[in-house]
Parts: sequence; C-alpha cells; structure tokens
Amino acid sequence: MANQNITLETVWNGNQGEGVIHSRNIDTKIAIPEAMGGTGAGTDPKEMLISSAAACYSMTLASMLEARKLPVTEFTMRSEAGMTEENNLQIVHYPQITLSAEATEKEVQSVDRAFSSADKACAVGNILKKADNEISIEGSISVGTGE
Repeated sequence: MANQNITLETVWNGNQGEGVIHSRNIDTKIAIPEAMGGTGAGTDPKEMLISSAAACYSMTLASMLEARKLPVTEFTMRSEAGMTEENNLQIVHYPQITLSAEATEKEVQSVDRAFSSADKACAVGNILKKADNEISIEGSISVGTGE
C-alpha cells in the first residue's frame, strides 16, 4: 500500500464549545458530547472512529464483491459499537447484501466468504484490532425477486 499523507485542519471555539475539521474530503462539525459537559453540537471522536471503521469495511467489501463480479443489486450496512469491560471498543458491522434473482448458490457462498475476507483486509479495522478492540461481522444475504 502506498504511503498516504493526510492533512487535517481543526478550528475550535470555546472551552467546551464546538469546532470544525476540514480536510480534502471532510468538512464536519465536532463537539464534546453533552454527557461529557460539552455542547454535543457535532460528531465526537468515538463516532468518527467507528465511522472510519465502517467506511473502511464497507469499501473493502464493495471492492471485493465487484472484483468477484457478483450480481449485487443493493448493499446496506449498519454498525453498532459499545465498550467492553476492559474499556475497549466492541464494533459489530451488519452488512446486508441483496443479489439479483438470477444469483447462483455459488455466488451466495462467495458473498458469505467476502464478509470474512473484507474484515481481514480492512486496514482501519486491523489497526483497531491491534489495540485490543473487537470487531465482528454479522452479514446477511438475500436473493432478489426479480421485480
């Protein structure tokens, strides 16, 4: 993988206020959560970290599905995260793949294998796992009705 240098600029207003993070493709409000005494008027670091893990996994999976030329008609994903007793993140990704009505059993099995392969190949997920965070995948596959 090529070395990727990323530059972010952060502008913060007030002690417990809010700010903005800018980069080439990000322009988002950030804030300390209300539960921690902040304004809650923007995303917080944990939400951004989980979003990064979800984006990495979903893009890795999408790339693998495309490379396998699978007849995907829809791909959605929900991710949930909490903290373990050891104070590490525990993330669960729930990818939902719909294949065309003509999909074969072999193609369904290929999607199922891709769930695990994408988890192993996701760079952000691997960084999190090295820091003793947990990531699991609970994927589902359906075959369309041809409508």
